[in-house]
Amino acid sequence: MPMLSRSDAESFLAQHHWGVLVTLKASDGRPQLSNVAYALLDGRVRVSVTDSRAKTANVRADQRVSLHVTSDDFWTYVVAEGQAQLSPVAADPGDATCRELLELYKAVRGEPHDDPDEFFAAMVSEHRLALSFAVDHLYPTTG
Repeated sequence: MPMLSRSDAESFLAQHHWGVLVTLKASDGRPQLSNVAYALLDGRVRVSVTDSRAKTANVRADQRVSLHVTSDDFWTYVVAEGQAQLSPVAADPGDATCRELLELYKAVRGEPHDDPDEFFAAMVSEHRLALSFAVDHLYPTTG
């Protein structure tokens, strides 16, 4: 696999929306991997997560995360690493978390949701929140 320039790696990350999020298990420090949809928005990787999931609990205990993203042919990849932050859990339809998740939905799908009120209700019902991180390290890159 050729090394990518930092700019090409950032473009690759921005153009894709499926990856594997790696968090560290609080119980033993081993990696826990989750397939996720993500978007790079305002310089931050953003992922919709559920409050009761292991990855959310893992991030609460240890903020270090990695996101592995591959090309369709599998041979080009980028790994983005950072310190994750969690938004509040969606509590009221249309609150700040719901709006952030709606923006994420649009970025991943490439189109707005056809019923934002329905989307907001689902985010509250599912106890969704946003996991986000600035990319502190990106590889493989040439510089």
